[in-house]
Amino acid sequence: MKSYYTPVQPDVGLRPVSTGSSLGPADGRPHAIVIGSGFGGLAAAVRLGAKGYRVTVLEKLDAVGGRAYVWRQDGYTFDAGPTIITAPHLLEELWTLCGQKMSDHVQLKPMDPFYRIRFDDGSHFDYCGDAVRMRAEVARFAPSDVDGYDRFMVYAEKCRQLGFEGLGTVPFDSVGDLLAAVPSMVRMRAWTSIYDRVASFLRDPKLRIVFSFHPLLIGGNPFSVTSAYALINALEKRWGVHWAMGGTGALAQGLARLIEGQGNTISLNSEVRQIKVFDGRAQGVQLADGRELQADLVVSNADVAWTYKHLIAPEHRRHWTEKRIQKGHYSMSLFVWYFGTNRRFEDVPHHMLVLGPRYRELLRDIFKRHHLADDFSLYLHRPTASDPSMAPPGCDTFYALSPVPHLDSGTDWVEHAERYRQAVQEALERSVLPGLGQHIVTSRVTTPLDFQNRLLSFKGAAFGLEPLLLQSAWFRPHNRSEDIEQLYMVGASTHPGAGVPGVLMSAMALDKVIPAAAEFRQQLGTR
Repeated sequence: MKSYYTPVQPDVGLRPVSTGSSLGPADGRPHAIVIGSGFGGLAAAVRLGAKGYRVTVLEKLDAVGGRAYVWRQDGYTFDAGPTIITAPHLLEELWTLCGQKMSDHVQLKPMDPFYRIRFDDGSHFDYCGDAVRMRAEVARFAPSDVDGYDRFMVYAEKCRQLGFEGLGTVPFDSVGDLLAAVPSMVRMRAWTSIYDRVASFLRDPKLRIVFSFHPLLIGGNPFSVTSAYALINALEKRWGVHWAMGGTGALAQGLARLIEGQGNTISLNSEVRQIKVFDGRAQGVQLADGRELQADLVVSNADVAWTYKHLIAPEHRRHWTEKRIQKGHYSMSLFVWYFGTNRRFEDVPHHMLVLGPRYRELLRDIFKRHHLADDFSLYLHRPTASDPSMAPPGCDTFYALSPVPHLDSGTDWVEHAERYRQAVQEALERSVLPGLGQHIVTSRVTTPLDFQNRLLSFKGAAFGLEPLLLQSAWFRPHNRSEDIEQLYMVGASTHPGAGVPGVLMSAMALDKVIPAAAEFRQQLGTR
């Protein structure tokens, strides 16, 4: 088995993007720099290109994707982060903006079931989009809760309409935006937690977990985050859960091709060290190699707390001060073990939650106490259930993701990573992958240190600020910087939040605060 420290070749087979110093010639178009090539940054670059801007995407890593980076190791393909695609129309729109069809470039495969939730006692719930089958699954656990399920899904659809469609792309640029949103927040009862709201419809303790776990996929504690996140349940029912054939990285590569097709540039191995601010305006960046690039506007797809703390000098930050950054409540981090086997485990579905013996108490340890507990719950991803191309013939690709506290836990992950990996392996062998150890042929892990040092996330938090009510919408870092003109934010740590739909919608919000290039050029001429 390969060790945690074994160097791995990056994803070099799919990226027709720039790799060095060529940043594209000036051509008269206003110049926008995008920091980071996660889905939010790539979507922002496509949208800015469609508005007529010359765009340069600067990526610290050696391939596009950010958290959606791809590892290729020993013939196995590992999507580093996102694995679930919902609301595919948000992606399709980006291809449409470029006069193309996404289906000509990337194939999405519907999942059925969406997930299997396996409880510690061995029982499981198969979660899908078919109402008849879902009622039957609910009835297996608690026949008296079937009516409650129906009523909850009516409530979830209301949240989808009010929260996702009504507020998802509002930039919350002013207090007026907040006040306009209050009636919708009241109708969603957004002050209650998603778990408590589910519990008002369902009595069975396992079903309460099944219908409230979704915020964990975007960095939120179901016992703390707003009940508005019931919109995810309705989102999945309406548009399904999908897998991008070839891996989620295929989507990132497709978006990169769109950007270059617009005549714009992606520069890899180009870490930004500072956003240059003059007269209160972002006017370019300085790279780690000393180069300075001028721009008319800057969009950061980097972690917002990291952006303000490390890329902008304190004298330019009246709102995002050191104190404000430090006092925020940040999401959990993640421990992810990627491994390949020399056999297939056909009984394991594509997406599976493997819950441990504790639930509420474990989440309290992670989110409140910042304590790394001995027990854990896992999201087990087996993409080869749907896409054999992710592994050699007759083999399986997996990752096992464990929510863990961010770096305030004080855990020495250099010392602890292998012990934790072994504990995860033993738990999987006991529950769903018998004999796993004798079939592992390749392995690597990601820890909170990687989120801090490689992905530049403050405290190693995987999703930025935790999506609590008072850290959401107007209370979340704004898409238009509160401190600096012509500086904008996209990605998981700004509005509306994490998850592929969320970060794509953060780029849509820019359409409401950044004018078309021709109008922007006129504004510059009047300064």
